[in-house]
Amino acid sequence: MITVEEEIDINKKTSYLSLINAVENLLETEHNELSILANCAALIKTFVKNINWAGFYLLKNELLILGPFQGKLACNPIRVGSGVCGKCVEARATIVVGNVHEFEGHIPCDEATNSEIVIPIFIDDEIYGVLDLDSKMFNRFSTVDRRFLEQITVIIARGVKMAKEKNPDVCLV
Repeated sequence: MITVEEEIDINKKTSYLSLINAVENLLETEHNELSILANCAALIKTFVKNINWAGFYLLKNELLILGPFQGKLACNPIRVGSGVCGKCVEARATIVVGNVHEFEGHIPCDEATNSEIVIPIFIDDEIYGVLDLDSKMFNRFSTVDRRFLEQITVIIARGVKMAKEKNPDVCLV
């Protein structure tokens, strides 16, 4: 017999596999950096349940500049080392926060947000930016979310890199 937690994980995995397929299909035809990020934010917001914000911050010098997103207005810019996004860049690693109100230095953009996951996006071993997801639920992001979202950022990075190579004059950062 399957437990409720196992059923939730199965449903998440199915949604993430569909999301990966959708992102890969997008990258077959889309070769513009801005469009890739905008459409990926929309796909993530559509496929990942119980999130209230999904988007990108792009690294420019020591600042994270707001990129395409889905959700309420967002904070901009964010210094490297500040908030969950800035700490993610500083650590060069994914950060999962079960309760943002307990995270020292959290930058509250949407008061309804209670948990967050931020994944660094690497292009040629350099941080290009981060993928940031927020949820109104406490402890929303599991190891399943982390594993699949990290996979998705690798796919997005590959598409962005190709777009930058094909259209170097249209790059965002």
